[in-house]
Amino acid sequence: MKKLSLVAFLGLSFFAFSQNVNTNKVEDVKNDEKALLVKTDHAELEAKKKAAEEKAKLPKPYDPKADAEKDIQNLIAKAKKEKKNIMIQAGGNWCIWCLRFNQFVQTTPELKKVVDENYEYYHLNYSPDNENKAVFAKYGDPGKKFGYPVFIILDQNGKMIHVQQSDVLEEGKGYSLEKVKEFFNVWSPKS
Repeated sequence: MKKLSLVAFLGLSFFAFSQNVNTNKVEDVKNDEKALLVKTDHAELEAKKKAAEEKAKLPKPYDPKADAEKDIQNLIAKAKKEKKNIMIQAGGNWCIWCLRFNQFVQTTPELKKVVDENYEYYHLNYSPDNENKAVFAKYGDPGKKFGYPVFIILDQNGKMIHVQQSDVLEEGKGYSLEKVKEFFNVWSPKS
């Protein structure tokens, strides 16, 4: 009987110990998950803060008050005279990738040269202030399909000849010089 009591006592003790170990493991896992969530939240907040700081420093080329239809018609007349195509960069000042692309082109001499020699360039605004629905509809609403920025290339007569999504031009947190340069060269009027 004493052996049976001792075995029962040891069994219960082992069971209680293993339950305590399992409870500790569960608590450790929960604590690890909480720490990971806190780290993730902190990293996400930090990334948002950096993006907001970057966005604040970049030029804002989109004008929600612009009459896009009129502006594009004026560019078509100018493009005919100068034998250039029209590059429409659709997006908005809310879009970090739109602002990055604009900055990249404007501050990279070889890209700026290609653009200046071959294109009339226009920033077509899409924002809650002005969605430019009629203009976007005219070009098949490419922002709905590809996101922003999206590029609409018109020939010198105003005929749409290409729509380009931007993600294929990206590299890391920016854009690839080679891919962007090739894109501009392929759709220039001289090609």
